[in-house]
Amino acid sequence: MRLLLDTHVLLWWLGDPATLTDVACVEIANPRNAVYVSAASVQEITIKQALNRLTCPEPLLPLLGVNRFAPLPITLDHALALGTLPSLHKDPFDRQLVAQCRCEDMTLVTRDRMLMQYGVQIIPA
Repeated sequence: MRLLLDTHVLLWWLGDPATLTDVACVEIANPRNAVYVSAASVQEITIKQALNRLTCPEPLLPLLGVNRFAPLPITLDHALALGTLPSLHKDPFDRQLVAQCRCEDMTLVTRDRMLMQYGVQIIPA
């Protein structure tokens, strides 16, 4: 399975994995699953850190490698897919993750129930 971590899931995994559901922890830790972190999540973290709205373990990028999380860049196809989504959710970062999941046939690991309305596969976090 190919998993895409929502930003809050990434932060919880790095800071306090006990916050996540057992199912999410098992699937993220499963070596048969490929786990990705979107460039959109790194943008969100960077922006919110600059606004003093969240903290994140530093340095972030080496922690991704240690946890075997692969980077997922935002491609032109991802950007165009964003424009096809209905306006069910106002958070542009979450909408980008949904667009990426649709384009890449990934399962989103999230606690945001609103994202289930987009019809992507979800693992509850």
